[in-house]
Amino acid sequence: MEEMEEELKCPVCGSFYREPIILPCSHNICQACARNILVQTPESESPQSRRASGSGVSDYDYLDLDKMSLYSEADSGYGSYGGFASAPTTPCQKSPNGVRVFPPAMPPPPTHLSPALAPVPRNSCITCPQCHRSLILDDRGLRGFPKNRVLEGVIDRYQQSKAAALKCQLCEKAPKEATVMCEQCDVFYCDPCRLRCHPPRGPLAKHRLVPPAQGRVSRRLSPRKVSTCTDHELENHSMYCVQCKMPVCYQCLEEGKHSSHEVKALGAMWKLHKSQLSQALNGLSDRAKEAKEFLVQLRNMVQQIQENSVEFEACLVAQCDALIDALNRRKAQLLARVNKEHEHKLKVVRDQISHCTVKLRQTTGLMEYCLEVIKENDPSGFLQISDALIRRVHLTEDQWGKGTLTPRMTTDFDLSLDNSPLLQSIHQLDFVQMKASSPVPATPILQLEECCTHNNSATLSWKQPPLSAVPAEGYILELDDGNGGQFREVYVGKETMCTVDGLHFNSTYNARVKAFNKTGVSQYSKTLVLQTSEVAWFAFDPGSAHSDIIFSNDNLTVTCSSYDDRVVLGKTGFSKGVHYWELTVDRYDNHPDPAFGVARMDVMKDVMLGKDDKAWAITEGGITKGATIGVLLDLNRKTLTFFINDEQQGPIAFENVEGLFFPAVSLNRNVQVTLHTGLPVPDFYSSRASIA
Repeated sequence: MEEMEEELKCPVCGSFYREPIILPCSHNICQACARNILVQTPESESPQSRRASGSGVSDYDYLDLDKMSLYSEADSGYGSYGGFASAPTTPCQKSPNGVRVFPPAMPPPPTHLSPALAPVPRNSCITCPQCHRSLILDDRGLRGFPKNRVLEGVIDRYQQSKAAALKCQLCEKAPKEATVMCEQCDVFYCDPCRLRCHPPRGPLAKHRLVPPAQGRVSRRLSPRKVSTCTDHELENHSMYCVQCKMPVCYQCLEEGKHSSHEVKALGAMWKLHKSQLSQALNGLSDRAKEAKEFLVQLRNMVQQIQENSVEFEACLVAQCDALIDALNRRKAQLLARVNKEHEHKLKVVRDQISHCTVKLRQTTGLMEYCLEVIKENDPSGFLQISDALIRRVHLTEDQWGKGTLTPRMTTDFDLSLDNSPLLQSIHQLDFVQMKASSPVPATPILQLEECCTHNNSATLSWKQPPLSAVPAEGYILELDDGNGGQFREVYVGKETMCTVDGLHFNSTYNARVKAFNKTGVSQYSKTLVLQTSEVAWFAFDPGSAHSDIIFSNDNLTVTCSSYDDRVVLGKTGFSKGVHYWELTVDRYDNHPDPAFGVARMDVMKDVMLGKDDKAWAITEGGITKGATIGVLLDLNRKTLTFFINDEQQGPIAFENVEGLFFPAVSLNRNVQVTLHTGLPVPDFYSSRASIA
């Protein structure tokens, strides 16, 4: 019963209907509320003025909703009236039910008149507060709308069923609360009285017992009100017009208002419509039963969802914890490398501190000794040792000036953590179902005509398929290690072209690319095979050289006018294979001491090559003007060999040479050298290496 209460309340005042009337749109409204929401239209727009102008509107045009009513265009509470030039501009307000209604357009009627008899302003309009259809009233005003007597009876029964407490009618003293009602006996029983006075056996076994509330509703607690005709208030409804779908009286038929309409007996149509409503209720009852079962299913789903959520969250936490554990293990490994580099740097710096301390002690001792010698007054004795002391002082000064006061180790760590692929993977970490909600990009296509290699660099270009409808947010380029090993990411970004430097010479690389977006990654493209140069062609690198180095001949010839040593590197680095290059001495005077060899990228540029742990070089042994120095770097055997004028200088100069190395030269005192690259490995060395 409680669910029905909203059907019994007026959408304007929010209370139970009082004298409800039926609007042409089939919605109900209190008669007093209908008067409150009336809006007056201009005189020129009234039905009388329209009839006077020859429009031919009948007295009953108010029943034609399609011609007289329109929806409010913006749900603003204002009615728009078809066929009229203007609309009222009365502001709207909200009822307790949230429906927009109009305030009273006119002063309230005199208190001595009932709402039904109070005069209605001429040319008034009413708008349904539920569907917002508007209607202009005729001369009858609100009396032209039929009263909903059935709704009044339902409200009366509902209010009476709620007002009185349902007590047992057979209790002798204090009546107990009734638990059932017998429809045949029309008596309310409590449980003890039902067992005593209405046992479920014999003739009483066929009686129908219902809950008290249902039994209260089934009672007719108030007499039925007889519905009268709206046009003839003294006449009762006796017939039903099928076309107008409304009850009519005998006098309506006499006046000929429904002469061409099909008219049937009121009782027959009453039974027919009751039967139709019952059949419709049967279908609705089935739907309500299905809805109740569906609600039970949904409540069971709530419990199941909560249980599954706890289990799934535990699984997700375990998976994330496994990733965190793996990251922590990798973190420990990386920290071990950092600690190793840290210990190495400290060892180099401490060794240099020890060396400088010893040398500073010797220098200080020499200075103190010279000062004491200067104090001597014996000229002959002083002159006997002065030349030697002067040479020692100059030699000691030279030793301090050749990079001794430059740190052999930088404070920066030469380690850069490449965490971008992992961060990208973390950002792309998602549930498979979420990734499948939108498609991944199409597989990129490598553009073979734009892909090439130069020296130990490779340039690759790719594009999306022409008919691809899914955009890509970026691309991932992968190359193997040049030996058919595992692929590794060398580029991640939005560009469709990339040049990869630092590859091995005389090596075959496999390249592939894939696209990605927020959903996931595409398939790999076809694999492209790239071959790097057999020999290296390169020049000196002005970008990494000391500022005192002078370049010429397309950076193949270098010189230096500084008295101190200055280092210059080649542009190409080597970490694999056998490589050979030569340098010719174009100018050699003023007693220079050039050095030739290899070095790491972070070698000191103002110290003779080979004086720190970042370079390996040859500094003596027949280097004169016009000499040709050959450098043979065999990273397969991890050796470094030097040649002067095609003669090997010793068996092997350095062993255990491993890592990335650049050709290097240190110059001073106007010495000038020219670099020659692209040279094959000497034949005798190649044959020796093949025999080994």
